[in-house]
Amino acid sequence: MNKHSSIKSSGSLLERASEMYDFGAALRGGSAPIPVPPAVEPEQPKAGQPEAAQPIPAAPAPALAPAPAPTPAAAAIRSAMAPAPVSRTQVTISRERLAAHNFIVPDGPVTGLSEEFRIVKRQLLLAARGGKGFDPLPHGERILICSANPDEGKTYSAINLALSMASEKDNRVLLVDADFAKPSILSTLGIEKHRGFMDALADPDCDVESLVLQTDIDGLSILPAGSQTNQDTEYLAASRTAEIIDQLTRNDPARIIIFDSPPALAASPASVLALHVGQTLMVVHADVTTESALRDALSLLSGCENIQLLLNRTKFSPTGRKFGNYYGYGAS
Repeated sequence: MNKHSSIKSSGSLLERASEMYDFGAALRGGSAPIPVPPAVEPEQPKAGQPEAAQPIPAAPAPALAPAPAPTPAAAAIRSAMAPAPVSRTQVTISRERLAAHNFIVPDGPVTGLSEEFRIVKRQLLLAARGGKGFDPLPHGERILICSANPDEGKTYSAINLALSMASEKDNRVLLVDADFAKPSILSTLGIEKHRGFMDALADPDCDVESLVLQTDIDGLSILPAGSQTNQDTEYLAASRTAEIIDQLTRNDPARIIIFDSPPALAASPASVLALHVGQTLMVVHADVTTESALRDALSLLSGCENIQLLLNRTKFSPTGRKFGNYYGYGAS
């Protein structure tokens, strides 16, 4: 079990998942999967103030020579030191669309889905920020969401995790669509296409912050995948990737970055992205993802030392527990 896991008692989500799905030696000492409910893919002077007493005039001081105008070189240095203005596009996410596609609805009722992702995010945030005697993981604020194969729920899980984390009071979330070949975050949320991550990777003069979309959900912003290219892995492997990700982290210390990557066994960018993150969440489709596929995917993501599993599309709970009922709502 990961040392940052806050679930240790008998009958926990982790143990419940292990009873349902035998990963064997594939975990290599990592956490067991965390199950979530079934997925549906698809921010003049004050009036009346008295005048001060007038002092007795003194002898006039000698006039000072005017300061020389700054040279072009000095002006250029000042311009370079000044922070560049960041123009962010504002987008709206339909709450009705979220509900229709079985996503967490911000400020909506508490459901089994929202409660499950509260538990998932708590362990990830503990690893990212530290606490309870644990030191934060290096780059733990960067989280990669991946799966072994397509259609196992990684994008669904990435969006729900971002929505859940955005409700935190001490963090802001940047959801990055890093599935360059088949980007789906914008279309899933009903947002039109925009320039994004790949455009910043390909253009050294592009300010990646200017490509971040600010949503109407407090605490949530999105960086689209951007332009498509046949050299996505080569761009990711270049040194500029580390510079861009460092910039995204440095500009906002309260930011948690969630990367939705391509499936590990279907495209190579996932293994490169794993080198730049501190945590990876591997989404496993219950009763579908094979152990051999999981082993192969984990080996490809070995660039990240902290990998946890999230069991998706579970059909039952061995303990009979249903989240959401405590708040008066049925589990989803």
